[in-house]
Parts: sequence; C-alpha cells; structure tokens
Amino acid sequence: MTKLRIGTRGSRLALCQARLVETELRAVFPSLEMEITKIKTSGDINSEEDISRMGGKGIFVKEIEQSLLSDEIDIAVHSMKDMPSVLPDGLIIGSVLKREDSRDVFVSADGRTLEQLGGKGRVGTGSIRRRAQLLFRFPNLEVVPIRGNVDTRLKKIFSEDLDGIVLAAAGLNRLGLSERITQHLAQDDMVPAPCQGIIAIECREDDTETRNLISSITHPDTETVAVFERSFLETFGGDCQIPLGCCALVHLGKISAHSVFIDMEEKTVSRNTWKCDSEKASAEGSLMAKDLMKRAGL
Repeated sequence: MTKLRIGTRGSRLALCQARLVETELRAVFPSLEMEITKIKTSGDINSEEDISRMGGKGIFVKEIEQSLLSDEIDIAVHSMKDMPSVLPDGLIIGSVLKREDSRDVFVSADGRTLEQLGGKGRVGTGSIRRRAQLLFRFPNLEVVPIRGNVDTRLKKIFSEDLDGIVLAAAGLNRLGLSERITQHLAQDDMVPAPCQGIIAIECREDDTETRNLISSITHPDTETVAVFERSFLETFGGDCQIPLGCCALVHLGKISAHSVFIDMEEKTVSRNTWKCDSEKASAEGSLMAKDLMKRAGL
C-alpha cells in the first residue's frame, strides 16, 4: 500500500478522531503515508432538524460509507455511537481504539450542577435518550432541543439562554475542553448510548491488506464491549430514535453491563444489569436486550 486514504466528517471533533487513528497507525507503521479526506454527511448539511425525523444514526455515516464502497477512501473513522447497528453489505468494523470516558456530562452556564438548579431551568440536548432520563429525574425541567457540533452546542448555552447542556464527556476530552465540564453524570442516573466514547474504523470486507493494517491498533477490551453493546442495540432496535441506553465494562475476561429503556407515553423506566464471560459478548448482548424488552413489556 502506497497511501492510506482516511475518510471522516469535517467537524473539529471528527478530524481530531481521524488524527488519533493516524497517530496510532504511524506508531506501528512509521513510513505509511496517510491522507485525510473530509466528507459532508446529511447530518452535517441539515444541522437543525431533529435527528430522529431525518432517519436516525445513518445520517452521520451514509455518505462516508458510500465513499468507502466506491473505493474513494480506504477506511472511515466514526464515532461508533453514530453508526447504525447493521452495516451495509461489504463493509465491516475493522478496528476500534481504546474507549474514552463513556459518561455524559453537564456543562453549566454558571457553575451550578443539575441538582443545584433545583429540578428547574432550561437544559439543552438533541438526544431523545438524554431528554428522557433528565425528565425522569427532574420532571419540571425544560429540556430544549439543540443540534450542532460540540463548539456550536457550547455557544448555544448563551445564545439560547440555557442553564446548561448535556453532552458526551469523550468529545470534550478529545478536544481539550474538559475544563468546561461542570458535572460528570453518574451512569445510574444517565446510562450512556451504546458505544459512546468509542472510535470505530470501518473498511471494506474484501480489503485484506487494509484489514490487517488497522487490526494492529485494535484495543481488545474495547472491541469486546463494542460487540456486546452493538449486539444489544441490534436486538432491541431503534438506534437513536428511542430512549435507550447501554454500557458495558470488561475486566479479567468478565463483562458487566447495565441498560435502561424509558417509555415516555407510559412514563415507566425499565432497567437491567448483566454479567457474562467476555467470549460470549455477541450472544449475551442480544440476551440482555431481550431481557430488557421483556421487563418493558415489549
């Protein structure tokens, strides 16, 4: 291979993540030439409309995957939580980097935590999952829908007169903005999205050379939890269009996970926890989803 062509969205965070992949690969293959190509997705072009009304997670990856399938790029770098649970034919997730902090965080306008707001105030998020969990804890909170990249959402705290916003810790950490975090939200109160904090590297299934190349930077424990959480998501269904959270940890060959589903119409919350052997990640992720669906009466 003379040059590895890397495709990504054009936001500051997406480029940062692509460069992290580039750095990891360069550490293993110092002479490898690499080129980053910015690709606009439907989600980037239409940055105001509600994501769930635009078709869910695929709006942030579809155009990049098309470039991959047409051999315009060799790998695609994604935030794994943006990826649909089923990939297009001919594409696979060939590698994942070590997971960043999977938690959600609150960035406050004035330094107050969510609890210090007294259950009231205006809090911004574009996520159905975050909205549902916020309103379950704080029914009198006004949750304001917001879209945009990390920098845009931070600016909206003041341009839209918000008391704060909820977003992923991973993005702020990668951008060097961790000092903006007012409060890390406990996972018991705010279960993260499946695969939140994981960078995925997608490639063509039949491109053996590239698959061998990127497999060298795979983080094994992150790969295990990614398999578990994506299996959970595929079985439950819905992608980002329903209030669903799942997060797994692996330690000494054992997976421990917890998940949540909130039925906004019935105003009920269903939760479960799970423990299993890591080599059964795919099957057990599916079983956990079925158990949660049973608890929720689905």
